[in-house]
Formats: sequence, C-alpha cells, structure tokens
Amino acid sequence: MKRNELEERLIEYSVSVIGLLHSLPDTKTSNHLSGQLLRSGTSAALNYGEAQSGESRKDFIHKIKVILKELRESLICLKIMHRSNQFSDEVKMLKLIKETNELVAIFTKSAQTAERNQISAKT
Repeated sequence: MKRNELEERLIEYSVSVIGLLHSLPDTKTSNHLSGQLLRSGTSAALNYGEAQSGESRKDFIHKIKVILKELRESLICLKIMHRSNQFSDEVKMLKLIKETNELVAIFTKSAQTAERNQISAKT
C-alpha cells in the first residue's frame, strides 16, 4: 500500500469514527466511551503524519507503535460499545470494527518490518 493511500485510509477512518460518534445516544456511558474513541480513533491519522517525518528509524518505529497502540485502544472501545449496544447503526459499527482490525494488521506488519530492517542495518 502506498504512503498516500494509507494516509487517506487513516483520515477516512477518523472521519468514520467521528460519524459514528455523532450517531450515539446522549448517555453517560456513550459520552464516556465517545471521548475515549474520539481521542484514540483520530490519533492514528495524526500520528501517521508524525511518523512520516520521523527523525530516525528508531523514532519512526516508535511512532508506528504509538499508532498501533491507539488503534488497539479504538478496537477495544468499539467492541465495548458494540457489546453494550451503545450504537444506533449495526452496519456502521461492524464496518468500523472490521476496518480497525485491518489497520491493526497493517501496522503490526509495518512495525515488524521496520524493526527487522533496523536490525539488518546494524549488521
């Protein structure tokens, strides 16, 4: 996947998270989970911008791992919302869970590859 394609995908992911949050009921539970998901769900795209300007290979790897951490947090938050019925659109919720899983897989592989390349560069 090209860098710009991944950036666009992360931006679209953030927009989807925001869209989902706008559709949630106004309850104490949804407001709490919404705040968490808003931060972690939009953080991935923002941190990806930082990763592209990493000062070193080590810095790049660190930022990729931060993205992965935020995506995993988003996934857990989405699963909690789904299991507790804190949503209004099942299709939108399941689509977002699927996309989060795919992004976690992409960034897991990216972190592994970057770490492997860092080790290779040292030898």
